Amino acid sequence: MELIIANGDVVTMNRAREVLLGGSVLVDGTRIAAVGSTKELLAENPQATVVDATGCVVTPGMINAHQHLTGDPLVRSCIPDLLAPGVSIFAWSVPLHGEHTPDDDEMTALLCAIESVQNGVTTLVEAGTVTHPDRVVKGMEAVGVRGTIGTWGWDIEVGPFVGSVDEVLDRQRAVVENYPRGGLVEGWVTLVGHNLASDELLVGASDLAKAANTNMTMHLSPTSSDPDAYIARTGRRPVVHLDHLGILGPHLLLAHGVWFDDAEVDLVLSSRTAIAYCPWAYLRLGQGVTRAGRHAEIVERGGRVALGCDASNAGDVADILRAAAAAAGIARDTRIDPTSFGAHDAFELATIAGAEAIGMADRIGSLEVGKQADVVIHSTKGWGWSPRGDVGLQLVWGTDGRSVRDVFIAGREVVRDGRCVNVDAESLWREAGAMQQSLLDRAGIVVPHRWPQIDAH
Repeated sequence: MELIIANGDVVTMNRAREVLLGGSVLVDGTRIAAVGSTKELLAENPQATVVDATGCVVTPGMINAHQHLTGDPLVRSCIPDLLAPGVSIFAWSVPLHGEHTPDDDEMTALLCAIESVQNGVTTLVEAGTVTHPDRVVKGMEAVGVRGTIGTWGWDIEVGPFVGSVDEVLDRQRAVVENYPRGGLVEGWVTLVGHNLASDELLVGASDLAKAANTNMTMHLSPTSSDPDAYIARTGRRPVVHLDHLGILGPHLLLAHGVWFDDAEVDLVLSSRTAIAYCPWAYLRLGQGVTRAGRHAEIVERGGRVALGCDASNAGDVADILRAAAAAAGIARDTRIDPTSFGAHDAFELATIAGAEAIGMADRIGSLEVGKQADVVIHSTKGWGWSPRGDVGLQLVWGTDGRSVRDVFIAGREVVRDGRCVNVDAESLWREAGAMQQSLLDRAGIVVPHRWPQIDAH
């Protein structure tokens, strides 16, 4: 089926970063067939269905390179703010994940996928804390979101899903075999990371990813605790140790990378290892990004960086435009330099640069002929768009996901007039409330309320 998204201001994110005022995008099946003149495309394709984008801004779908699809979405805003470092993970998140049922996994994936697409996010990289991958994929496919899928991978410490090296690698192998590269949802090798993997597991996971022609992702150095732990265990800082093991490279996406020193930054750059940068999580959790983060420097030196939103009790909102604004603001303020990194750079991380960082720039990230038709139409009726100015500034500083009107993924409409068209979100919200309490009860967790809760029915 042919479709023309017509008469919008098309932010192509092609090599020249051209913006076609009043332009159109022709979609043929799952791919972009043409980008150009509205008059010409309408005349040449009279049989095409037309989606009117007059007065709107049309962009590529945005990429969220680090998103926990399970655990947190059912307990959003339940984990308290004022906790010591690590407590939110081991006293809250890990017990909750340990009690997740298959139904919980599918429900949380549905909730996060709906929120994501309604905010213009068309690709999600799952962060590696999934118990039932098939059920999570079922939720993602129901919504129609593109993404990656992994499963738990750790062999150090205690907790749910810890296994031997062979057990963890067998889990990873099953996922990458069941969801091959190039599908709407593809399998990645995913480890928890931090200091929760032996050297044998790290090497085995990297070798598996390379052999399967897929990518690998893991958490590393959101705080100073990972460097401290690696130095105590190996005598080396984390990235230096990964380099010693031979696992750095373009196949590897490290989530966070806040507490890197000079040698680690140099190794990330020289090896073409990618970083998923989740600025709101570090600000929300007080992890020191304004003191230690060097993500803008890595970008300026040619590094591969994408944006992420993390979890529903860390980054909180699966909205990459918010993350882009935070990334630009942090870069400018911490260096007291408004001249070197701004909105346009941040929007690149959300689209084409983010696609390159996750190894998908041949398929997504820009509106160009032959690429997958992942397209977002932004309404410009809000005050942040009125009157119109520079489109890059307004996308990052003037708006967020609430301006998203329509979304297409692989040519399929998934959001219309700001609402998911494939899943009844309102019925899910009602069901999710009951599932939340059941999950908390099974995990033995009582949510504290800092302000008194008084029944006033």
